[in-house]
Amino acid sequence: MSYLVLARKWRPQTFADVVGQEPVVRTLQNAITRERIPHAMIFSGVRGVGKTTLARLMAKALNCQQGPTPTPCNACDSCNEIVAGSAIDLHEIDGASNRGIQEIRELKENIRFFPTKGRYKIIIIDEVHMLTTEAFNALLKTLEEPPAHVIFIFATTELHKIPITILSRCQRYELKRVPFALLASFFTRIAQEEGVAVNDRALALIVREAGGSVRDGLSLLDQVFSFGGDRISEDDVSLVLGLVDNGVIGSIVRALLAGDIGLGLELLDRVYSLGIDLKRFTADLLAYYRALLVCRTTSQPHQLLDLADNELESVIETANAHSWETLHQGFQFLLKGVDEMQYSSQPRLVLETTFMKMVQAGTVVPVTTILERLDGLLKGIEPGVLQEGASAAGSSRPVKPRAAAPPADREKGAGKRSSTGPADTTVSPADVATGKDNDAPLGGPVGQRLAPGRAEKRSDASPSVLKKSEPQGAAAGKLEGEADVSATASPPAPLKAGDISLQKEVRKHWGEFIDYVQDRKKWMGLILRLSSGVVEQEGELIIRFDDSNDCKRLQDAENKKVFTEFFLDFFQKEPQRLTFQVKGQSGSSEDGHEAKSPQLERRALANDALVEMATEIFGGQVANIRTGPRSR
Repeated sequence: MSYLVLARKWRPQTFADVVGQEPVVRTLQNAITRERIPHAMIFSGVRGVGKTTLARLMAKALNCQQGPTPTPCNACDSCNEIVAGSAIDLHEIDGASNRGIQEIRELKENIRFFPTKGRYKIIIIDEVHMLTTEAFNALLKTLEEPPAHVIFIFATTELHKIPITILSRCQRYELKRVPFALLASFFTRIAQEEGVAVNDRALALIVREAGGSVRDGLSLLDQVFSFGGDRISEDDVSLVLGLVDNGVIGSIVRALLAGDIGLGLELLDRVYSLGIDLKRFTADLLAYYRALLVCRTTSQPHQLLDLADNELESVIETANAHSWETLHQGFQFLLKGVDEMQYSSQPRLVLETTFMKMVQAGTVVPVTTILERLDGLLKGIEPGVLQEGASAAGSSRPVKPRAAAPPADREKGAGKRSSTGPADTTVSPADVATGKDNDAPLGGPVGQRLAPGRAEKRSDASPSVLKKSEPQGAAAGKLEGEADVSATASPPAPLKAGDISLQKEVRKHWGEFIDYVQDRKKWMGLILRLSSGVVEQEGELIIRFDDSNDCKRLQDAENKKVFTEFFLDFFQKEPQRLTFQVKGQSGSSEDGHEAKSPQLERRALANDALVEMATEIFGGQVANIRTGPRSR
């Protein structure tokens, strides 16, 4: 007798021998016991889960000389003929080879005759989804009302390709994949019966490769038995079938999560040298990362994963050592790398580059941790700075906490700002030239003015220098040669020759002017720091910005007036015209509604306050900026 492969040798001969399909088996046995046998049945499921086997068992149970019975005797002539494939009353048809309407017509002619030896004439059509539409239509009437002695049994791996008119005339039985534990137990029993000692890890490799299919697993087991002899190890399985042990995959994943790219590439080279298909290897890597994510997110991972107990414990331990964000990022990198490998002529190079990206990305900080760090940082910033900075148009750069002035300086400043008399409201020319006054700008014909909250008022006179006042008693009247401080503001009088020393160059002292403005109006100083340059030509002051949003608030008429006053106070001259110029736009940008170019939009995103704050906190850098609808 010729050799029978394990898939044929271990084909179940009774319902009790069927592995992993208890609901379907129980339904069929109860239907036979209660005499509720349907005239048309269809078994569906993936390859190798028992569709054809159940169809033959049903034929044996119906035509057994002891039956119909849920337990065929396997001893009578009918059972033996069905096992041998010589039963006259059993017609097993291949739907792929007999798919036309002519074959269905011949079948309809044959089923008109009564069975020769058995109770029923049983028609089994395997891969029934391969029939043509005309063949299905020719079968409809017969399938709906067949002769009492005819039973139709269909089997298919693609149930969705069968017309609904056929499905509605059949009882459907959907077979599931065989679970890992049941398949491992079944293969262990076969190995013992065959007299072969199989390592547990080797057996786990075979079961994982079978993918829930009994026939696939038996074929692999038969091949391994032929190679290894009496003892089979995981190395034998890896060598013969080109598979990678989960232990090796786990070592690679742990090396990548630990940032050890050298070990990861070394293990990859070892896998590659064994001749293992890299695309299949990456599929196993993805499956391992999926297992990590499942273990990290659910309390009962054994219900979702088909893994041996020792492998499951190792996966759970690795998953608990890393955050969900880190595992998910690695999965995303690997998934993208697998897609690139499918179209690359150098798949190994793509995979190695993917490993480097995964390691370079490092550990992902959870969002909750980022928010906690931001809260801690924001606690050190003055609330007023945050409010004024948030109200400014466009994006503003983050503001660092400003150190409080020493008590001595505060007292000195307070004395200088006191409104009790002239002794506290006048400054020297040196003070004016250096801008030492830390309060609102001083007023006067040459550009100095007092803060709005002061009791003193602006003067129409135009002295070149404010002198130090006399003792307190002389404060009520005007001193000889001093200016009168009044409430009306008037344009500055022409500067005298001695007043030229009070003027400053705009470009040279622009940074000092920004500090001067920020001490008086913080939001305006923050916006001026966003400017890319300033030019003064023929009495026109041009302030340049890279983004029109940055200067939008300054374009307000009231704010321009305040800015002009600050400029007058600091530089001792008033610009004839104030222009805000945006890079990439012709002329001045007074309204700021022009469309931004992609380059300007990317620059604005790079200067965004949140981006700069995040890079400063975590010590990172902006690698790439994308704009447009595809990036959202």
